[in-house]
Amino acid sequence: MNENVASMWVYLSASPLLHLTITVTLFVLARWLYRKTGQRAWLNPVLLTVLVIVGLLSFTNTPYDVYFEGAQFVHFLLGPATVALAVPLYRQINLVKRYPLALLASIVCGSVVAMLTAVFIAQLGGVSSQILASIAPKSITTPVAMGITEQLGGLPSLTAVLVILTGILGAAMGPWLLEKLKVKNAVAQGLAMGVASHGIGTGRAVYMSDVAAAFAGLAMGLNALITAVLVPVLWHLFMS
Repeated sequence: MNENVASMWVYLSASPLLHLTITVTLFVLARWLYRKTGQRAWLNPVLLTVLVIVGLLSFTNTPYDVYFEGAQFVHFLLGPATVALAVPLYRQINLVKRYPLALLASIVCGSVVAMLTAVFIAQLGGVSSQILASIAPKSITTPVAMGITEQLGGLPSLTAVLVILTGILGAAMGPWLLEKLKVKNAVAQGLAMGVASHGIGTGRAVYMSDVAAAFAGLAMGLNALITAVLVPVLWHLFMS
């Protein structure tokens, strides 16, 4: 038994599968802990997994490129996972058809508010225009946000960090805040989570209800499209 475990460790440590195994194992353990403790906001599985992995990489002096060589398999699955969010949306398609204009107006307002508040608050701190350009699209999914930032002359790497932080904080604090504000409508909950915290928030909405998950996925997708159109326009108006 011990020989088998030792042989497996030698094999994993010499291959990219080590970091994939660590990532998946940590997430499974974090999700177990999250459910075991009553889904406490500060024990969000994504947050816990990220913190532990960052600590391990720092402690072992492992470059991110080495880690990503194995973890890229998880990265690849983000595409199919995002597409899979269409399933709960399809199940609620009749509900979507009832309020098309209200839904669109809500997502547009949420998108604009997310952009403007982030930029204005950062501007009060006296940051440079390059940093402002990196902050503007922080509430949409990473690939789209990085593309917008690059177009505006910002720092895509900084945008990626801000997008991830936004998603984690939204997933962790969003349900608690909605409860405190007495927002009980599942459609409103889903729209808020999808617009404010993109894919990570949408993943959290899956635990809330099927309706919330459906509208979070809808909000996430439309918010990315709306932001991609509005951010360059608002940016040029803001800078002028």
